[in-house]
Amino acid sequence: MNRSAAPPPPTHAPCTPRAVLAALRAARATLAVAESCTGGGLGFALTSVPGSSDVFLGGVIAYANRAKSALLGVPPALLARHGAVSRAAARAMAAGVRRRLHASYGIAITGIAGPSGGSARKPVGTVWIAVASPHHKITAICYHYTGSRAHVRRAAICSALAMLARALGPH
Repeated sequence: MNRSAAPPPPTHAPCTPRAVLAALRAARATLAVAESCTGGGLGFALTSVPGSSDVFLGGVIAYANRAKSALLGVPPALLARHGAVSRAAARAMAAGVRRRLHASYGIAITGIAGPSGGSARKPVGTVWIAVASPHHKITAICYHYTGSRAHVRRAAICSALAMLARALGPH
């Protein structure tokens, strides 16, 4: 699934760390994150909320492909075939961090925040986000953001939180 523009508005799915952490608590679930282009921003947002350690287990910043393979178990052949910014890579990262940290849910964010690094096929602002849920269900969505590097990173974090909120359902 591809999406352009801004992340979903908070009224449809909360993109605040506090709301997502509350939903994890209500579901008696835990979370682990794998981040590339956001460089730990999602983990920072989650741990900025006091008491987050009861449901947030931790995260991996896997910026280089070597780190994606070594720390998250993403096969090098998958990265060579599809690239680090792809549905396949995001899915593998989310499943890998969920498995490695023994979490109920895993989120992965991989993309091109800019200002350089884009191509015609994958322009700056292309971000894949995946959520790995219990029972091995993985949802991945491609977003296309515009704006500065900081904006792309903030929007990706908000989208990731909203995707997790939707996966958790109403609580």
